Amino acid sequence: MPTENFDRDRQPGASPDNGICRDFESCGGCVYQGVPYEEQLANKYGEVKALLAKKGFSEDLLLPIQPAPQRYGYRNKMEYTFGDMQKDGPTTLGMHKKGHFMSIVTVDECQLVHEDFNKVLRGTLEFVQERGYTHYHKKRHTGLMRHLIVRRGVRTGELLINVCTSSEEGFDEAGYVEMILGLPLENQVVGVLRTINDRLADAVYCDELRVLYGRDYYHEEIMGLKFNVSAFSFFQTNVEAVENLYTYALDLIDDFENKKAFDLYCGTGTITQVLARKASEAVGIEIKEEAVEAAKAAASENGLTNCRFIAGDCFKVLETLDEKPEVIVVDPPRVGMSTDTMDKIISYGVDQIVYISCNPKTLVENLYYMQYYGYETVSVKPFDNFPCTRHTECVALLSRK
Repeated sequence: MPTENFDRDRQPGASPDNGICRDFESCGGCVYQGVPYEEQLANKYGEVKALLAKKGFSEDLLLPIQPAPQRYGYRNKMEYTFGDMQKDGPTTLGMHKKGHFMSIVTVDECQLVHEDFNKVLRGTLEFVQERGYTHYHKKRHTGLMRHLIVRRGVRTGELLINVCTSSEEGFDEAGYVEMILGLPLENQVVGVLRTINDRLADAVYCDELRVLYGRDYYHEEIMGLKFNVSAFSFFQTNVEAVENLYTYALDLIDDFENKKAFDLYCGTGTITQVLARKASEAVGIEIKEEAVEAAKAAASENGLTNCRFIAGDCFKVLETLDEKPEVIVVDPPRVGMSTDTMDKIISYGVDQIVYISCNPKTLVENLYYMQYYGYETVSVKPFDNFPCTRHTECVALLSRK
């Protein structure tokens, strides 16, 4: 299995390759716990290879898989759920049990996060149990405690903690802040938030956001750019790995100096802003308005005046624009790109398209479609940005025939 060289030295406190997490049998978060890293990489590389072969692509265009720079402690965000392991059992806080939607496993020894996450989870659960708070019941739609979201600035050492509850009375906000600030943490807590959510779905929604302490965002740095990451804005989960991926992706473009560049599905605009450093103008399009507002704020803070961000459905926005790009980078969600969007992109006739994908299956389907309309796939490179999980990222380069 072709692979780039990777650092075999473990991070401090990390699990050995043959070590198994305490919650491996029950937690649904990881599938490759205890599997040697070389085997994890081989499985992910093999998946991409099989998908390409199924659509008739040559194996020659598949490049070696890029290992993650860090195999443990790499996640900068975790969303935990309150519940119980057994019906009407004691309150738990963590991840859904494998194959059991109603059961929650307390994962306070998770290996994929910084140890501060585990301390915050443990402290929060003890706080809730000591006060006898009820967890939200997914069928009865009653109860106080719903979720806990922990976010961390890897480069800044800042923690943002957000406890999500229903609007039921009784939650001790001041006591919770005091408990969090009293934890022996390595990182600095810059914000403690409480989100009120009374919606029926088992997901984090914000009916009301209360800042109990500090601020509602943390600082992060990526690709030499500064970002303010708010409580609910999207941001890359593995900062070091995505820097490697973005650097590789942009190096594929022969030349974008003084050219107009489109960054489609731009999220918080990291690639848009990197493009803007050389391009005459960079335009980012993203459907989530909060991400667009965050991108605008970051561009302003980074002193970039030649990038523009537009909120809306990618195809619909492109239909309204009279200008034509000379460079296109796409980073769509897991469902990939619609045929309407691909047709619009193809119509621009740019020489190169860089396609960043979080789902190899839809990537290959899109590549297969575009080859019949003037674009050949030059290369596909897998990236393992999420060790111990099934997820594989890819970067593909397309060239106009």
